[in-house]
Amino acid sequence: MELLANLAAGFAALLGTETIPWWQPMTVITIGITIGIFVGVMPGLSASTGLALMVPFTFGMEPLIAIVFLVAIYTSCAYGGTITAIAINTPGTPAAVAVAMDGYSLTKQGQPGRALGASLIANVMGGLTGALILILFSFPLAKIALKFGPPAFFSLAVFGLTIVAAMESKNRTKAFFSTALGLLLMTVGLDIINAHPRFTFGQTELFDGFSFIPALIGLFALGEILLNIEKTGAIQTSVKTFSSKLPRFGEMWKIRKNIFKGGAIGALVGAVPGAGATIAAFVAYGEAKRSSKEPEKFGTGSLEGIAAPSAAAGASEGGALVPLLTLGIPGSAATAVMIGALTLHNITPGPELFKNNPVLVYALFASLFVGIAFMLLVGFLGTKLWVKLIEAPRAVLFPVIMTIAFVGSFAVKNSMFDVYVCLGFGVLGWLLRRNGFPTAPLVLAMILGKMAETNFRQALLSEGTWTVFFTNPLSLGLLILAVFSLLWPILKERRKRSSTENQGQNA
Repeated sequence: MELLANLAAGFAALLGTETIPWWQPMTVITIGITIGIFVGVMPGLSASTGLALMVPFTFGMEPLIAIVFLVAIYTSCAYGGTITAIAINTPGTPAAVAVAMDGYSLTKQGQPGRALGASLIANVMGGLTGALILILFSFPLAKIALKFGPPAFFSLAVFGLTIVAAMESKNRTKAFFSTALGLLLMTVGLDIINAHPRFTFGQTELFDGFSFIPALIGLFALGEILLNIEKTGAIQTSVKTFSSKLPRFGEMWKIRKNIFKGGAIGALVGAVPGAGATIAAFVAYGEAKRSSKEPEKFGTGSLEGIAAPSAAAGASEGGALVPLLTLGIPGSAATAVMIGALTLHNITPGPELFKNNPVLVYALFASLFVGIAFMLLVGFLGTKLWVKLIEAPRAVLFPVIMTIAFVGSFAVKNSMFDVYVCLGFGVLGWLLRRNGFPTAPLVLAMILGKMAETNFRQALLSEGTWTVFFTNPLSLGLLILAVFSLLWPILKERRKRSSTENQGQNA
């Protein structure tokens, strides 16, 4: 009852207080959602970047208004990242890579409306799941998240890497090659322990390794453009008609389990500091394919493959707020910026915040639900606009995409070197695709490789023995899941083949 009373007080605060007019909270939520979607759409901008840019504008705001505004930006970035991933195969955020695999396939089939609608609905449902878990299980989840040390983080990274087996069941050899290439590219830069340069060839710009966002933009956006130009021989001046028709209710109801399962995975992974939406999206995608009755459709335009990672990305944002609000520990780069913003307004996150200022906390919770409703409205109204973007002639669209790619790459560090990185990875993406090598495992390896190496070496330095990965319960559990993830698709295929052979013999 106390929880419901606090939540009711939170909603009441959004409708105005003695110092806050009734229209202000709703206005800043609307503006925040719009800014968040724009930040997600733009390659090179991340949720943390968008929040950092907006924090100065909150200086004169009431603390409640400022926090609600920043949370609205934060929660809408994930959906924004899927828009360009589906429309033009340019993921606006790393987590959107998992959505692009099936989302862009539907766009190439002339059905971007179905992909955009499925992504929006799943993101909204995932966001609701994350918000509910945040409200109901903040403290228990925070306690679990605190138990993750270097051994468990290493095993989590290994588990994430094994998902390539589920992602690319048709050609695992090429998928593992892409993964190995991603791990190799990840080693470029200074050694994490002794700061010795590795594969930098004297280039100081490479001391921090390849900038991930330019590499991501190059692999997907430029790689796709180069592949299209090669296939058509010239840039097309006319394209087929694209449909803005949204998915039917029956289609979404059929994949409801994937949405809720993705939401639960996103909230749990998001609550682990340092894990984030990207790992959550790929884990949800792998699990959706593993449990699907039609796994062969993944990668060709499966709504399950769109909904699961979209729901996970949406839910991970609520999950990342768990350690932030309950313990004062940032679960991601974006929530680290949020801590700075809270401090500017004399708000100290942690258990005492729930006790001393419950109205502020539950107003934040309430704003999640209101923001999700606004995002649903903006998303549906914007679908036709996104489809119009896709229908632009290739002679116009390709130069625009390339311009966005180069500007987004430059904006990361204001460096021309990042533009060259984008171009280089664009050529790499084109070479991989034309020879049938998937690019998603490479991206996943670049994301998780550093996490795996850092925590592996930290665990060995602190414990002095490799057995720690098997004596730590969380680490052991995740390694078992990793082995299961590798073996399950193989066993499933063998069982299916054996069943087919038996049916043939009986016939």
